[in-house]
Amino acid sequence: MLSVGTPAPRFELPNQDGERVALPETGTVVVYFYPRADTPGCTTEACGFRDRWDAFAQRGVDVFGISDDPVPMLATFAEEYNLPVELLSDADGEVARAYESYGERELLDETVEIAFRNTYVVQDGTVALTYEGVDPEGHAEQLLADIDAL
Repeated sequence: MLSVGTPAPRFELPNQDGERVALPETGTVVVYFYPRADTPGCTTEACGFRDRWDAFAQRGVDVFGISDDPVPMLATFAEEYNLPVELLSDADGEVARAYESYGERELLDETVEIAFRNTYVVQDGTVALTYEGVDPEGHAEQLLADIDAL
């Protein structure tokens, strides 16, 4: 995990609509990494953000979910669950690696490279909060409380 107080790695990735989205230089952004779209844990986490979307918007907080899924898979995931978050495709895992959130995992008796379930809160381009090995259940609520305490 990157340390609190370090500059957040800059990125620009395609979202679920194929549009390029960059990490803004100012403001507060939740950058969450997740292993695979439309799997149980990832769906729970994404829907948690969806269900509390108004609270994030009221605070002026952007939410970016990043995985190595291709854009069409992200589009299907966003549409199926009516997700308002920006789902970003990091196809080669380069951004996740820069955030120390990508590597090998065992899945179904196979070793694969995949994004780890980590989250960062970035304020004005600097890492303000970190969460490693996130439990998807209740994560959005935890983030809102912690952002309020900043």
